[in-house]
Amino acid sequence: MRTLQLGEGWFPEHASGLNQVFYNLMAHLPGAGVEARGLVAGPPDLAARTGGQVAAFAAPDAPLATRWRHARRAVRGVLAEDAPALVAAHFALYAAPVVRRLGETPLVVHFHGPWADESRVEGAGRLAAALKHRLERSVYRRAARCIVLSSAFRDVLHQRYNVPEERIHVVPGGVDAARFAVEATPRAARARLGWDPDRPTVLAVRRLRRRMGLEDLIEAMAAVRQAVPEALLLVAGRGPLAPDLQSRIDAAGLGAHVRLLGFVPDADLPLAYRAADLTVVPTVALEGFGLITLESLAAGTPVLVTPVGGLPEAVRGLAPAMVLPASGPAALADGIAAALRGTLRLPGADACRRYAAEQFGWPVIARRIRAVYAEACR
Repeated sequence: MRTLQLGEGWFPEHASGLNQVFYNLMAHLPGAGVEARGLVAGPPDLAARTGGQVAAFAAPDAPLATRWRHARRAVRGVLAEDAPALVAAHFALYAAPVVRRLGETPLVVHFHGPWADESRVEGAGRLAAALKHRLERSVYRRAARCIVLSSAFRDVLHQRYNVPEERIHVVPGGVDAARFAVEATPRAARARLGWDPDRPTVLAVRRLRRRMGLEDLIEAMAAVRQAVPEALLLVAGRGPLAPDLQSRIDAAGLGAHVRLLGFVPDADLPLAYRAADLTVVPTVALEGFGLITLESLAAGTPVLVTPVGGLPEAVRGLAPAMVLPASGPAALADGIAAALRGTLRLPGADACRRYAAEQFGWPVIARRIRAVYAEACR
């Protein structure tokens, strides 16, 4: 089955859940019998770097009109040359200018999240959010099938965008289980990273943005340090919220207990996950799935998640105790303290790794996606 995959940007230069999923699908769909050719806004040497599999139709920072014009031209060329069985769109902004040019070619939308709603949470104006929502709807209503990461996002797509439920399929995100399976104890991994090997360590890997719940997590650590005096929270990621988060840490006197690591290279993440005794995902809104949960589990490290969006669906099959009863500082503090003190029973490293590989390994996910593609082509 020959497909054209229309993405947003290229991972890891432009790190996001969407781009990470796209990157891994380009690697694993061929193994499931799907020929995948990709187009993204990316660096000019991308085609050379990927052996021609993925090309950049424009630079990410080019004016929108330029990106749209070049996206139309690139898609038109692929349709004429390769005659793909279907087009899979991963980002509405770049799908919008080409959907009317697809003719009879089926469109499958990979819905990675409500772009308009996410923008609103991050501070976008009402008019800008409304325009984004309208653009999204123009793409989604053209889709023969839509793939969402969780039942939570299935409901969003149906209720907010009026996509019929029978067109929506839930296929979760995946993980390269072998890459994250670091053979080391947490203490040994901490020593390799230069972290204090003797301190109970909690890791949060997040973009530093409002809906991620990092403000709640910092507040929770004030209570955690009372129960576990040596506890240390490390926050890996970058974003516009960094100065505010550091101010909160300083104001609460938590400098010895909470540290912002900044950007952690993708190559270092497996060891970072393994170095933690516990990973926490404190999201407060619009979390479609949370790939970091799978990465942590694949590294053998249990994870606590708030009951937001698709997070519970990622971990409940392994251990319901990993889903906190609520979001917010109190629930986070209670859960983290209990986990570090051993009063909250969480699965061990082998169980975490096995669950991630068997349920969410990319070869498994790629086969499920191929089944949806085949249905769209009937």
